[in-house]
Amino acid sequence: MNSITYNYEMKTNRIKEIREKKGLTQKELAKIVNIKASNLSNYENLKENIPIIAFNNICNYLEISFDYALNLSDKNNFEKNNLDLNKTLIGKRLKELREKNKLYQETLAMEIGTSKSLICEYEKGKKLLSLPYAYTICKKYHISADYLYGKTDTNSYKNS
Repeated sequence: MNSITYNYEMKTNRIKEIREKKGLTQKELAKIVNIKASNLSNYENLKENIPIIAFNNICNYLEISFDYALNLSDKNNFEKNNLDLNKTLIGKRLKELREKNKLYQETLAMEIGTSKSLICEYEKGKKLLSLPYAYTICKKYHISADYLYGKTDTNSYKNS
């Protein structure tokens, strides 16, 4: 399948906004989360998709929820108790969402622009769900990215 470019539909970049509010330079934050400053610049300027591990590390350090960072919510519901990503839990939640919406793996794959085999690998916990696909799923099915990634047990994002 053709690769689809995602920019998470951000009108503003909350990662950059929060980083600046905390008085951090790109170079400082990049060093803290162990990425190149040039990559962070590209992520902040929506020129490059953020790998989920880097996104998680940035959100954890800045203490912002995935939903807030992705503009799914205007409220920051960051929870310090769930900092790590669990592939098995993420896969389970993806499968539950797919089954709840009566979708086949092929159907979900087509909706987000990937393959059935990749959906299968995500659901089995063999790979971490990539952020662009997760964002598309969250927007379409009104589910919290924090929930999908196991950062909270609340499955819808709150806008207030």
